[in-house]
Amino acid sequence: MSDDWFEETLYPGVHSRLRIDRRLYQGDSEHQRLELFENDRFGRVLTLNGVVQTTEADEFIYHEMLTHVPLLAHARPREVMVIGGGDGGMIEEVLKHRAVGRVTLVEIDAGVIAFSKKYLGSICGDAFDDPRTNIVIADGLVHAETTDDRYDVIIVDSTDPIGPGEALFSDRFYRACNRCLAPGGVMVTQNGVPFMQPAELAKSVSAMRALFADAGCYLAAVPSYMGGSMAFGWATDDGALRATGLSVLQSRFDSASIETRYYTPAVHQAAFALPRFIQDLVG
Repeated sequence: MSDDWFEETLYPGVHSRLRIDRRLYQGDSEHQRLELFENDRFGRVLTLNGVVQTTEADEFIYHEMLTHVPLLAHARPREVMVIGGGDGGMIEEVLKHRAVGRVTLVEIDAGVIAFSKKYLGSICGDAFDDPRTNIVIADGLVHAETTDDRYDVIIVDSTDPIGPGEALFSDRFYRACNRCLAPGGVMVTQNGVPFMQPAELAKSVSAMRALFADAGCYLAAVPSYMGGSMAFGWATDDGALRATGLSVLQSRFDSASIETRYYTPAVHQAAFALPRFIQDLVG
């Protein structure tokens, strides 16, 4: 058994460790430090700048909840944009929706995509090569501010607000996403673990409420992200989307014939029920 350990130090005063059973890669891309290793419990683990990004064992929870909640709430998503998500797991889930005509992946770091194709096939599948996938190597903020395209669903699969991901938590970024969101569209965001990162969630929801008619968050527990349930930001000008009924969600889910391991229409509805401390955070 290996004595080598990966130690994540994202939170001051609290560290988490994963045993490195086999190190597969360690190096620098143009924008960040990449590390990939195998762990007996989590399978292949990808870290960027010393922070766990995704693991083979539990990626399905994160990717399913950031994809199927907005797409099934919207009902008729044709154009989808994923900002970040260079591991390909998010676009792989989006492409399960046959009604989607195109998914645009905006990733700042081409090296992460090349890396994922080589090492993370179990997560991305053939998503990068799907004819409906449009890959744009660019800063997500700049693309959102300048694109002429309009998207029915925007999924922000960002890193934490450190380094390249910092701009994706700014008022300017949310304003840019608002401008390129089609009428009736919805944006969802990765917003960290509220117990460990309360200010991040509170700031994001406040910024989105200044721009959208309906903004808040929903939750899912992802084991590899320490500290309890993870929050996903939710923003739209169509307040009816959040209240989509269970029978409607079930009908859409059945019609889409999507295989999932975590998402169900009932989980979709329940994810918007927030514990009191998170309600108090988002106001």
